[in-house]
Amino acid sequence: MPIITLLTDFGTADPYVGELKGVILTIAPETRIVDITHGIEPFNVRQAAFVLQQVWSRFPAGTIHLAVVDPGVGSQRRIILGQYAGRFVVAPDNGLLTWVHREHPPEAMQVVEDRRYFLPQISTTFHGRDIMAPVAAHLANGVKPRSFGRVTDRLEMLPIPHRAEPTERGWLGRVIYVDRFGTMVTNIREEQLRPPRGEQRSWEVLVNGVTVGPIRSAFCDVAPGTPLALIGGSGLLEIAINQGNAAKRFGSTGDTCLEVR
Repeated sequence: MPIITLLTDFGTADPYVGELKGVILTIAPETRIVDITHGIEPFNVRQAAFVLQQVWSRFPAGTIHLAVVDPGVGSQRRIILGQYAGRFVVAPDNGLLTWVHREHPPEAMQVVEDRRYFLPQISTTFHGRDIMAPVAAHLANGVKPRSFGRVTDRLEMLPIPHRAEPTERGWLGRVIYVDRFGTMVTNIREEQLRPPRGEQRSWEVLVNGVTVGPIRSAFCDVAPGTPLALIGGSGLLEIAINQGNAAKRFGSTGDTCLEVR
């Protein structure tokens, strides 16, 4: 049974998610549909790109990820069908594939353009329903990726630093994602913090020049209301407050300076 996941900024109060599912099930009724989230902040392509990468390899090979965060809908921006690590994605070419593309070598990439696989009537405001959902459904039915359009090797990428920058004393990082608890996920990777074999190293973490101490193992290592740094489930350094909101304490992704030394 083919799997199609849905990742959107549509929310759940409107009919939009239901329309996507209805189109998919009409074309490919045996498909299993899995909701990743519809709670992406409206138009926040950067947030969606991170979430897509986090779930990418958690699904079995052959999964089709349908990602619709599309502030440029109706414009000349392209729609892409990509294949990475044996999984597929249908998404607007607006940077949404940045993290997946950086983490996994592309196996195939087509521009979605063959109208035979679209709905007969196409709204300029809802390409997710009229183009992307039917393409994902036809792909689930076994249509080959090359059938949907020409091959491309060009992809729009977000200007997100892939890894933290080395400094004389350690690393200078950036916050790349904030979850619903206010935990700030950075681009400092766990492997960057491992000392060379045979060496011992204790890191100090500073946020906007304020120390939050060493890297901890779990939230409960500090008292409630206390900030801490730890390696999260993503394998990235995170800044959190035990039972609190670090983003409100330290600022948003655009104005937060993070240093490990």
